[in-house]
Amino acid sequence: MQSRWMSLVESATNIVVGYCLAVLTQVLVFPMFGLSVSLGENLGIGAVFTVVSLARSFVLRRIFNGLSVSS
Repeated sequence: MQSRWMSLVESATNIVVGYCLAVLTQVLVFPMFGLSVSLGENLGIGAVFTVVSLARSFVLRRIFNGLSVSS
């Protein structure tokens, strides 16, 4: 069982690593599709996708938590 503090540290680490990976992937992949985007724009796009990913993860976790409680 993980403490609340370690759960927070794990979640924050996951978000930071995911954001960095998203921006790096965009910098490498966008040019392959002919997309010319500045670093600032890449950082903004990465932030949007990070927020969407965080919301998705939260909603799915709550749904599955609800399913396990009602089972």
